[in-house]
Amino acid sequence: TLKAPCNPSKIVCVGLNYRDHAEEMKDKIPEEPVLFIKPSTAVIGPKESIIYPKMSNQVDYEAELAVIIKDKIKDIEEDHVKEHILGYTCFNDVTARDLQKKDGQWTRAKSFDTFAPFGPTIVTNIDPSNLNIQLLLNDQIKQNSNTNQLIFSVEKLVSFISKIMTLYPGDVIATGTPSGVGPMNVGDKVAVKIEKIGILENNVIN
Repeated sequence: TLKAPCNPSKIVCVGLNYRDHAEEMKDKIPEEPVLFIKPSTAVIGPKESIIYPKMSNQVDYEAELAVIIKDKIKDIEEDHVKEHILGYTCFNDVTARDLQKKDGQWTRAKSFDTFAPFGPTIVTNIDPSNLNIQLLLNDQIKQNSNTNQLIFSVEKLVSFISKIMTLYPGDVIATGTPSGVGPMNVGDKVAVKIEKIGILENNVIN
């Protein structure tokens, strides 16, 4: 079994970081990155199964580009970020949407075991600012965008987060999802496909 390509101490996720998704959600463009954290216990790798939690009635996919941190960093300026990035991979920010709405904050909805699939590999030396990104549900395209729609760049995100918390080698930053988010059901196959990186595929089980 191909496991997740690293073991993060934490996964820092960014909400509302695509212009098309902000429009879809009828939300204002944020002035600063909106952050939340997924626990390391949510991590799974390619081909591993996403478990549909019994307390939720709507579990959504969210295709994202993930940044993998190379070394311990704190208070990094944007023009020094690239030297501290190990590489990039595919990420699915699985979300119990009904619980997110119910709670009014995101911890429970984002933190179930298996809710942080990423992989299949970490790709280095690519430009993260212009990559096609797609989500396929049972081989049908549901999300189709490009990282040129990011509101906050990778450099901005890593610098901003490093000024809040120390980042460690293998930590993951999930950079937000484009428009087209929607529900998955038990038995579905879900795949995140990012240009120059590959395909992250998982099945949904109960």
